[in-house]
Amino acid sequence: MKVACVGGGPAGLYLSILLKRQNPSHGITVHERDPEGSIYGWGVTYWRGLYDRLHEQDPESARALDRDSVRWCDGVAHVRDLTARHSGDQGYGIGRHRLLEILAARARELGVRLEYEREITAGDLPADADLVVAADGVRSALRTRHAAHFGTEVTAGRNPYVWLGTTKVFDAFTFAFVETGHGWIWCYGYGYGPDRSTCVIECAPETWTGLGLDRAGEDDGRTLLEKLFADCLDDHPLFGRSGGTPWQAFRTLTNRTWYRDNLVLLGDAAHTTHYSIGAHTTHYSIGAGTTLALEDAIALAAALREHAALPQALARYERERKAALLPVQSAARYSAQWYESLPRYRDLPPERMFALLGQRHSPLLPHVPPQLYYRLDRAAGQLEPLRRFKRWLGPKVARSVHARALAAPRISIRARVTHLGEW
Repeated sequence: MKVACVGGGPAGLYLSILLKRQNPSHGITVHERDPEGSIYGWGVTYWRGLYDRLHEQDPESARALDRDSVRWCDGVAHVRDLTARHSGDQGYGIGRHRLLEILAARARELGVRLEYEREITAGDLPADADLVVAADGVRSALRTRHAAHFGTEVTAGRNPYVWLGTTKVFDAFTFAFVETGHGWIWCYGYGYGPDRSTCVIECAPETWTGLGLDRAGEDDGRTLLEKLFADCLDDHPLFGRSGGTPWQAFRTLTNRTWYRDNLVLLGDAAHTTHYSIGAHTTHYSIGAGTTLALEDAIALAAALREHAALPQALARYERERKAALLPVQSAARYSAQWYESLPRYRDLPPERMFALLGQRHSPLLPHVPPQLYYRLDRAAGQLEPLRRFKRWLGPKVARSVHARALAAPRISIRARVTHLGEW
């Protein structure tokens, strides 16, 4: 089979690796419009579940990823002047640039052809390709040309955010909530190397304008953020990318169908949870962006291996990944709602606020007073009948709130703050 993969991000590179491992005779070319190594973005996170799957799929690249990843087992929340810490599952962070270096090197080793600074437009597709993979991101030109067929929809979020780097090395997945005279502002931080971390900062629109962040220049804005989060950062600086790092708003992208003839969508071209309209994406609200992209690649490679006929393979891939994404997208919606409703949790003690932060994916939480939810949660952990009732009740509340939550997972009210895979 001859495969043209448009886009040299994690999804496209990993798919090329898996297809070459399945059949070395496949002719696979990855086309990337940017120069090699010109990567924007700080670190990406992944969790033990993906770690295990990568070792099953391609042990060589997984071992390289393992060597260059940092690890943590704790989650930390700073609320005003107080701190809460919980231990949990293994989390991993790696620089985006290093992740792509590892995948590109492995792809070349297997015989994949990588063409950088080579932009493929919708009218420039290889005529002899058996399969064309649109892995060209949220602004996919290949998808946009047939947007009506794919049924592309974009839903706007409410809160602005900015994605920055810092020399502060976080030893845990870190949350910090700061109350200002204009409302709350918060950040999420995680390490991805020996001397660098990612720091994503978010707030409500009225806080953004009240603090003057909408009008501040890039340097002045970062200086203000460094002051607000000085305790969390231990006075380390924040930095953006060359050319500026704008504040952006969340968007969620979905498609009604994921393939057309021999063209198939992969990764951010097919779906997002939360992302920025731009050349690059982030999914930090549920920490799933890179994971979803790599799992797309795994599912598509498996479908192509098990179905000789392309239409059947692409139909299976779409069915499998859509079903897998429904609970993730539901969790992302509730996660975003939690942050947008932050004032309802502001008077809780840090331990309780952190516990409910870990429960932010629950469809029941928005409809129960926080203190009551916390007490029920504690009781549910000790009483099996109540725990079963909460598992039964949660999805029913979700269905009454949003029709698409029909596929939401049956999330127990029992606190899961020790399971960092949910962060």
